Amino acid sequence: MVKVLPTTQNFLGIAEKKLSAYESSKFVIQQVPYEYTSSYLAGSAKGPAAIVAASQFVELYDEELDMETYKQCGIATLPSMKFGKSDINEKAVSLIENATAKLIADNKTVVSLGAEHTVTLGFVRAHAAKYKNLSVLQLDAHSDLRESYHNNKYSHASVLKRIYDDGHNIVQVGIRAQCIEEAQLIKTAKRITTFYAHDVRKNTKWMDKAIDALGSNVYLTIDADGFDPSTMPAVGTAEPRGLFWDETLTFLQKVIKKKNVVGFDIVECAPTKGNILSEYTLAKLAYRLMGYMVLKNN
Repeated sequence: MVKVLPTTQNFLGIAEKKLSAYESSKFVIQQVPYEYTSSYLAGSAKGPAAIVAASQFVELYDEELDMETYKQCGIATLPSMKFGKSDINEKAVSLIENATAKLIADNKTVVSLGAEHTVTLGFVRAHAAKYKNLSVLQLDAHSDLRESYHNNKYSHASVLKRIYDDGHNIVQVGIRAQCIEEAQLIKTAKRITTFYAHDVRKNTKWMDKAIDALGSNVYLTIDADGFDPSTMPAVGTAEPRGLFWDETLTFLQKVIKKKNVVGFDIVECAPTKGNILSEYTLAKLAYRLMGYMVLKNN
């Protein structure tokens, strides 16, 4: 039997055991507090647990979707993954991939809450083993396409380069900070389509173009710093001119309607003392995305 967190600790504080049990839940919340290569503000290892804790104050009824989403699907919450001192870089990615693959094998839709963005490589590899021709949709302030960063090719700043090297089609939205090598790669790579923040502000048709650039199966990775700091202040590397709540939800609802979104992650939340805005907003984001997926499949 897969261990899940009790009501007092699970996502949303779901009281009904059947609706938070692993066996009867469609969605599984996976907490992956791996943080090894943070380059500016540290603290993202606390992000997954903070999002789960904040979710206990999210209303179970979604006024936009007019339903209590969890009753339509069940949401189980797993305890945080544990990483030892030697579980770094490629070894950590393998641990994450294997853990995620077991959940997918049980026919679960995995919602992963991660620390640094490196964890997404493990998530994508696990999903790619089941879903062929997988595209990756990335909401982020940074391209994360460096060949390596601080001599580490498993840095959070290199995670999308590793995913690109694995052969996947990548669509990036909200990018507004990168080095020249990343910009040059984007200009020449046929499998990377980037919608820069300044382009998003000028082009009203960017959403449809981004969706058209994706394949039929999509894995969604959301770096919290993809949002504007006014919406999401508690991140490791904040950048101005980010995405806002309404436009992001409008876009993601369209993506989920038109594509087969097989799973998603939310990463890089670095909680700050006395301010719960970021983790609460991300908890609400995760619940809303699950709602969009439920509506599509009902």
